[in-house]
Amino acid sequence: MHITVEPRENYAILHLRGEFDTYYVPLLQEEIDSLLKAGVPNAVLNMRLVRFLNSTALGAILKASKQLSAEGGKLVISRPSKFSRDILEKVGLDRVVPVYDTDEEAAANLGAAVPVPTDSGGFEEDSSSVIFSPVDMDRITHFVAKGDKVVNPVHGHSFGDRWSGIGRMAGLDENNVRFTWNGGNTDLEPFAMAQLVALGTEWRIKFRLPLLKKGYCEALAQISEVEERADGIKVQATFHEIDDETRASVRQYAADMAYLKEELRKATDA
Repeated sequence: MHITVEPRENYAILHLRGEFDTYYVPLLQEEIDSLLKAGVPNAVLNMRLVRFLNSTALGAILKASKQLSAEGGKLVISRPSKFSRDILEKVGLDRVVPVYDTDEEAAANLGAAVPVPTDSGGFEEDSSSVIFSPVDMDRITHFVAKGDKVVNPVHGHSFGDRWSGIGRMAGLDENNVRFTWNGGNTDLEPFAMAQLVALGTEWRIKFRLPLLKKGYCEALAQISEVEERADGIKVQATFHEIDDETRASVRQYAADMAYLKEELRKATDA
């Protein structure tokens, strides 16, 4: 990652470019320290060209915001890339460090109060997709067959014997993934969904760790909990075949999310 500093009258715009990960966190810290030494406590982070950022980078942004606030200043973000905006919103950092669509709008709001939510429990661990496919395809034919064809709710059309459902992640640790599913376009009621995704059945699971690695992680898992809801089901799948690297990544991801949640709680309670 590269940082270009654009000095203004009473603030500076820091243009970030590239992949913002753990290795480059000290670079941002150096720039923030330099601004404070120069008596400039206000800064705009322009993230238009940031292609990737991880949880350590998010922690660095939160730390920079605290440093500037302690000196009577403020940190805001402008023009985040789609990836950056999605991550900022998912973890709730945009509730602590305001995000604006232009540098001018960001600069105009440097003197405004930081919006603090009344409910600090709104932290969202991860709302990424979870794709799940049965190990035994025969068991789902009764539930999702339309005519003589099995319809894939991910794509909405016949897909041979490779049916997959798509849910939304609700939680993750090194042993389990939890997700919700509203049935897609299968027209199933929650009771039938729970029968399809039944306790003890095995599924191939794909999920993302957007703050840690690119692409999908994969594992074999067994359904260990199913809860019927008015709009679908909530499922817990326990990993029983997962490679060591993926398990380590999941463990690190869960730890990072716990850290960010605690830091955001402290920031919103301050």
